Amino acid sequence: MQLWNQRRNQDAALRARRQRGFTLIEIMVVIAILGILAALIVPKIMSRPDEARRVAAKQDIGTIMQAMKLYRLDNGRYPTQEQGLRSLIEKPSTDPIPNNWKDGGYLERLPNDPWGNAYQYLNPGVHGEIDVFSYGPTGKPGGEGNDADIGSWQ
Repeated sequence: MQLWNQRRNQDAALRARRQRGFTLIEIMVVIAILGILAALIVPKIMSRPDEARRVAAKQDIGTIMQAMKLYRLDNGRYPTQEQGLRSLIEKPSTDPIPNNWKDGGYLERLPNDPWGNAYQYLNPGVHGEIDVFSYGPTGKPGGEGNDADIGSWQ
């Protein structure tokens, strides 16, 4: 009987230790560690959408530039500034009218940049023979960092 009581007391003590839980200091240490991790990780995660938009704009510009090169191969010249990017989806009606414009166009549609603005086109370009670019999130020329213009020259 004494052995049984001793065993019961040991089991009760073991259960009490298991149910004890965490001390206030242990909880505060865990919260402090989580706060430090959040301070290090959150800024990196928050800049990802801006970076993704810039990458998407560069890909769009690359696609437009490829379509421009095909247009030039077919017609011997790039569209004029007045004909603009629209000449990639519909045959220009202003001079010089292209002789070998591809039926169906060179692009299915003209995309807007990731910020909802139209891509810009310069012929002659400032950075090359032609320039295709986006003003970025500001919608205005210039800017720095994530607000900088994104162009075919980059």
